[in-house]
Amino acid sequence: MTRRARTAAVLLTLSFLGAACGGGGKKDEAASSTTQTTGPVVAANTNPLTGLPLDPAVPARAALIVKIDNAPKARPQAGVNEADVVVEEGVEGGVTRFATLFHSHDAPSVGPVRSARSTDLLFALQMGRPLFSYSGANAVFAEQVRKAPLADVGVGRFPALYRREPGRPAPYNLFSETKGLFAAAAADVTPPPPLFTYRGAGEAPPEAGSEPARPVQAIWKLNITTTVVFTWDEASKTFKRTTDGAPHLDAVGVQVAPENAVFQVVGYRNTGLVDRSGAAVPEAELIGEGEAWVLSAGRLIKGHWSRPSEAQTTVYTLPSGEPIKLTPGRTWLELVPLGNLKAL
Repeated sequence: MTRRARTAAVLLTLSFLGAACGGGGKKDEAASSTTQTTGPVVAANTNPLTGLPLDPAVPARAALIVKIDNAPKARPQAGVNEADVVVEEGVEGGVTRFATLFHSHDAPSVGPVRSARSTDLLFALQMGRPLFSYSGANAVFAEQVRKAPLADVGVGRFPALYRREPGRPAPYNLFSETKGLFAAAAADVTPPPPLFTYRGAGEAPPEAGSEPARPVQAIWKLNITTTVVFTWDEASKTFKRTTDGAPHLDAVGVQVAPENAVFQVVGYRNTGLVDRSGAAVPEAELIGEGEAWVLSAGRLIKGHWSRPSEAQTTVYTLPSGEPIKLTPGRTWLELVPLGNLKAL
């Protein structure tokens, strides 16, 4: 291993253990100014990742995280509308990828499945002991996956669970399906805790700290630009998503339109690694605190996010300190770079 690779490995290991700063503020400052001791809670007999009533037909199980690409050649993706939560993260060169979280529903097709990043592992520490589906990683990240508290169901361990989709160019043609991936779970996986707090029946979003929802735009920009906009649709009571100016459709032609969109403004640090094109590999700073916007029930709510340590779950709060409550249903979580979020 070269000196540069050894240095990168040390830096990444320190980051994975929580030495990185978060959200544009120092971790130590965040920890000292935040009194959070517990994460979000949901009502009894509801799904932890949607806040909807538990479906008795779905067995109690861990969450499944599937890494899906969002490069232009990867679209349209399969499975993104079946996921309970989709996390969008910046990767190399201004491209984004999705960590799609499945728990309450299955998807007959998911993909294109792509490689792991250290951001995925920092996020996954909030998920109990989940399953993790991905298509490989560099040596540093592969070692982090091996040591992480998750069940590796990637293509390297279970190649028979994956297929190459005809008509799509490599590497954007690797797909799987959730039932087979769930069936590959180790015995020591555990169900996920709630990631968000939800409103009860008939409960409206707060007037204080919120406004009628305008379209909200997030941008990731380096060598290329990925532009995402969520716009309230009164008829469906969802937020319709566009990507790079076009409706974001899944593989069967249905537009992405979740009940909630959460924008978590974070810093991105250079890991010291580069991809095959020579672009720097970033990592989102998820430990700390920062600005958060939430689109829910036709309102734009501006608040704050905080995660003092890896052992805790991120909380999203109003200026008053009360939790921001979402509409029960699907949520997209956008890890937006500092300075790249605005209402249109």
